[in-house]
Amino acid sequence: MNELAVYGDEMSEAPLGTTVYLDHAATTPTDPAVIEAMLPYWRETWGNPSSLYSAGRQARAALDRARAALAAVLHCHPREITITSGGSESDNLALRGSVAEARRAMSRPHIITTAVEHHAVLHTAMALEKDGVDVTYLPVDAYGMVSPDDLTAAIRPETCLVSIMYANNEVGTINPIAELSAIARTRHIPFHTDAVQAAGALSLDVDALGVDMLSLSAHKFNGPKGIGLLYTRRGTRWLPQITGGGQEMNRRAGTENVAYAVGMAVALTTAEAARSRTVVQCAALRDRLIARVMAEIPDVRLNGHPIARLANNANLGFAGVEAESLLILLDAEGIAASAGSACASGSIEPSHVLTAMGIPDAYALGTLRFSVGAENTVGEIDTVADLLSRLVARLRSLASLTV
Repeated sequence: MNELAVYGDEMSEAPLGTTVYLDHAATTPTDPAVIEAMLPYWRETWGNPSSLYSAGRQARAALDRARAALAAVLHCHPREITITSGGSESDNLALRGSVAEARRAMSRPHIITTAVEHHAVLHTAMALEKDGVDVTYLPVDAYGMVSPDDLTAAIRPETCLVSIMYANNEVGTINPIAELSAIARTRHIPFHTDAVQAAGALSLDVDALGVDMLSLSAHKFNGPKGIGLLYTRRGTRWLPQITGGGQEMNRRAGTENVAYAVGMAVALTTAEAARSRTVVQCAALRDRLIARVMAEIPDVRLNGHPIARLANNANLGFAGVEAESLLILLDAEGIAASAGSACASGSIEPSHVLTAMGIPDAYALGTLRFSVGAENTVGEIDTVADLLSRLVARLRSLASLTV
């Protein structure tokens, strides 16, 4: 017990070699209380929740309690929660399951999504397109936000699903989901939102949002990796994509991971209870970093909406700098952040999000995402701002020598 508890405490700190962790949008440290809540379901109550004997009934009771706790945060019925392996599976189930259901009535269904979705949605939509599904990729404005008018214009008689993310994982822009879902609802079209980045930062009240389907991933809100959920409003139809047994009310086969479900429920309940405080803390740190960088480093661009953005997100483009080079230098100083551009086939290309927003390459290729957490401090933010000023100047000086 003590050995595992110590291990859990260690895992709640920054990764080995990192002194300042500013990549909470990628993953978050597992809350020690979450680990403690999971331990009994590996040690004592490890029965199969589908079994009828007492050990199975105990596991089933724990799973039912976890599902009820998750539903309480989403303001939905527990039976509307499907436990999955994470956000990517949830997104796949929403898109592929909806299309499979629609194909019972039409040969060529149509779905609507956006050009700035997470790849779990974007790549799934592209795969469905190759399989004979019509897909409309809505554009976004310079801040990365979707226009309700564009959604209205894109709807067709064959539209079987609209999937628009709640908050963007790269630039942090928050979409007007309630307004967008209302447009789909008037046409009786199911509306899905990838809310993976929203948990612990924004309300997940599915009725207020007006959504029919919603995806979450536990490791984004201090829960374990490898588990998530798909909320589906009663009456919304989709065909299961993982078949086998009758688990998850016949929506997703496979023996449920009770320990992780319990951990996810504790993590989401904790994140929701602390949401107001966390948002204030993170916004103050985010704003301090943005203000210092914009004031002290020339030729920097803030990407994403200036107001309708996640409280923890600072997406900054540094002209004349390669993001990967800056990341390497920051990592050498113990600073963890992420790049807004990706290296593909030996060449550096801007991220699809920044490209869709029309961000000039000069800034897009030098974009970093800093995502703070409530455990970060003002001192850490000032350390990062000081380092950025020095490192950006160094890289720009080196670049000028090679011209």
